[in-house]
Amino acid sequence: MSERIYEEAWEYTMKVLHDLYKSQNKEDEFKLWFNMNYVEDTIDTITVSVASSFLQQTMQKKGNFDIVLKKLKEITGQEDIRLNCIVVKEELSESKKSESLNDEKPSKKSVEPETSSSNSNAAENKKANFKKHQLLQEEYTFDTFIPGDNSNFAYNASIAVAKNPGKQYNPILLYGGSGLGKTHLMQAIGNYIYNSGGEKLKICYVSAETFTNEFTVSIKEGKTNAFKNKYRNLDVLLLDDIHFLQNKEQTQEELFYTFNALHEKKAQMVFTCDRPIKEIKNMAARLVSRLANGLCIDLQPPSYETRVAILQKKIDLMDKTLSQDIVEYIAKNIETNVRDLEAALNKVFGYADLVEKKPDLEITKHLLKDVMDSGSNESISIDVIQKVIADNYQISVADLKGKKRDKKFVIPRQIAIYVARELTEMAYTDIGNEFGGKDHSTIMSAYNKIAEQIKIDSSLESKIQLYIREIKEYKK
Repeated sequence: MSERIYEEAWEYTMKVLHDLYKSQNKEDEFKLWFNMNYVEDTIDTITVSVASSFLQQTMQKKGNFDIVLKKLKEITGQEDIRLNCIVVKEELSESKKSESLNDEKPSKKSVEPETSSSNSNAAENKKANFKKHQLLQEEYTFDTFIPGDNSNFAYNASIAVAKNPGKQYNPILLYGGSGLGKTHLMQAIGNYIYNSGGEKLKICYVSAETFTNEFTVSIKEGKTNAFKNKYRNLDVLLLDDIHFLQNKEQTQEELFYTFNALHEKKAQMVFTCDRPIKEIKNMAARLVSRLANGLCIDLQPPSYETRVAILQKKIDLMDKTLSQDIVEYIAKNIETNVRDLEAALNKVFGYADLVEKKPDLEITKHLLKDVMDSGSNESISIDVIQKVIADNYQISVADLKGKKRDKKFVIPRQIAIYVARELTEMAYTDIGNEFGGKDHSTIMSAYNKIAEQIKIDSSLESKIQLYIREIKEYKK
């Protein structure tokens, strides 16, 4: 029979460490590498659990268990306390289960086998009870989404929306570059509502392109009333990639009236976009106003720690294993989005399945060479950088290169210089030549000004990241 002598001390210890890491702006790191749960204790041993062998090995390598143990000893005053870790997701041998972190002989008392099996059974039951909506992908749930500093706000807001549809945060707009999890969160909202007593609710997930095509066909076939009845009587509308509607005036007008009808009946609306809604050109002002008055949240590329966690989660869901050095290599070299991380994993595991050989780090580097090379900035033209920035600020490239000192031209010029320095190997002098023959010090000053500004202005940083993604897509 296990005791719970140290449970309160454990909880207090983790709170102290969490507060410490939070004060150092390392909360994301804490959530990932201190992700362990209290299980039981004896008179001299505290047993905790982690979700995978990878986490166990990495935490041990980083010395995180030692950090926790040291703080525990300080708080309890008990120098003879030991920390014992088990992996709850794997079928481990009894010897591995009781493996002590301080290399001492483990306590005679160990966690009962039911700990692992009960968790496994719970997961299986949850999966068995999951109800599939015909328009939603069942893998897109909150359980399969890995939040990080880049997406915590969007993740928590999406959960709040799912729990109280039509009552809190309506509408909600998620925006950001491709592959950052917008569609995942949107469909997770739908799946949660549907599986929480919403089977009789009218839930519709549709891309803006499909919405447009349906509307066009309804006009041609004289069935606009049927189209209106379909969308204006929904309980939940999930509309993906709304930026597709730019320049489509009739469709925008129809969406505007659909929005009003749904808002009046307090139906939940969720939208996604590749940029802030106010930056979409040729979008009806009244529609932009409706969307902008809701909760608008951006998703940024994931941090290194989050990328590692995402990879491990994907590996666990695929019921496969991959060495830590390979996981870290992928996470370090693919910084853009989750979709690229998944593609890298699929390539590595595809190789393993075809040749029936477990990949090592050298094989992985060879397999992903094209992926890594595609992210190189060497081929990005400064002409493309100038065109994309000029277009976004609705000025000419000539004005961008010119000497006009109006704020309208100075800010985009400085941003273009900053982006050029970040995305190319060009020296300050060479960049100056591309901007109307400006001298080295002028270019350096412009770069430093933006570099300092983004440290205090997150919205500017978000804009620049969007421009960078647009530039990289442009060259493709």
